[in-house]
Amino acid sequence: MINKFEIGTLILRVVLGLIFFVHGLDKFQGGIENTVGWFESIGLPGFLAYGVGLLELLGGIALILGLFSRVVSGLLALIMVGAIVKVKLSAGFIGGYELDLALLAIAVFIAINGSKAYSLDQIILKGKE
Repeated sequence: MINKFEIGTLILRVVLGLIFFVHGLDKFQGGIENTVGWFESIGLPGFLAYGVGLLELLGGIALILGLFSRVVSGLLALIMVGAIVKVKLSAGFIGGYELDLALLAIAVFIAINGSKAYSLDQIILKGKE
């Protein structure tokens, strides 16, 4: 039987996965070269755009499916820290980094607690997470 905590965590995992999937998809649909150029314009190596885009895209799918949720969430949390520090912090809280901070908190929560409800990890690991 799935408890309320697991249902809540499932909702957070799927929503976080969906948000990151769409952001990753947008990076590639909009032309990853544009994202590469933007990364370079803010002083980051352009090749990082590929890693961030792929992690958002594939990591989003993995979270929705409940596959490697802790690891993926930890990596997405690192992306959020980078986004906040490098891009959003100077804009302030409102209209700046408030959404990134919320996504960071959700990612850290899942990285710490995992998400067992309706996850492929449960099937693969047979409840050993």
